Amino acid sequence: MIYASDLDQTLIYSRRSMGVSEDDSGLVPAEWIRGELSAFMSAEALQRLKTLPEDIIFIPVTTRTVEQYQRIRIFQQDVIPAYAITSNGGNILINGEVDRAWNDYVRSQLQQHSAAAVEVRQMFGDVLNSDWVAGERLCDELFYAFVIHRDRMPTERVTEKIHALGALGWEASIQGRKLYLVPSGVNKSAAVEHVRHQIGDVPVIASGDSLLDRCLLDFADYAIAPRHGELYREKLRNPDKIPYQFTEQSGIFAADEILEYVRSTHHVAIGDAVS
Repeated sequence: MIYASDLDQTLIYSRRSMGVSEDDSGLVPAEWIRGELSAFMSAEALQRLKTLPEDIIFIPVTTRTVEQYQRIRIFQQDVIPAYAITSNGGNILINGEVDRAWNDYVRSQLQQHSAAAVEVRQMFGDVLNSDWVAGERLCDELFYAFVIHRDRMPTERVTEKIHALGALGWEASIQGRKLYLVPSGVNKSAAVEHVRHQIGDVPVIASGDSLLDRCLLDFADYAIAPRHGELYREKLRNPDKIPYQFTEQSGIFAADEILEYVRSTHHVAIGDAVS
């Protein structure tokens, strides 16, 4: 069995997103940036992750770049996955090394099916300004991440631009203070499917909080999302269109429930297979 999970606001949390004080005794440090502690994880969730049954292969699946993923000490020291998916599916790490064949394949697909990044940036150019955009980055030469002041964002104009992305083979996601513009061919489910082909035809459990996780949760045999983030807001707007199970808690301790769901789902699935 595979457990494929988004990281930020699903398993690990910044001070802004975790919903409790960093002095809470139930937290452990997860990431440092330039020597400053920047993200946390529930101690209970980490323990549950470390003690998953041996036949569950845990795969972190993140929009972070390779470099940003490698900053998360928990996944370099406490739980060291054999596979990790970064760059929203653009890169697969196998024992810490980038799978160059997969990266080349993704880039060839983008050339065939998606507009060039520079074209998308030009299309958004007339709404991107310093009034609400604090920074931008072309991540791994694959997709854009903008740091934004969300309360100042010209929502109607940005929404119009987002709706036009589909014709260019791109999509968008707004997560906290980040706006992502991503080619549709760079996605988490395709990368997980590729890894599953190498492992074998095993069931997949997935968790994630954002619209960029939706394809992963749709692909999975079992799916759960935390009671916060884009998917939860979409669930409130369109309950019939979001079929996933959600945690009872929001914030950092939602991860405890997610890991318990993984364990209990594995138990049931193994029982069904035996019977």
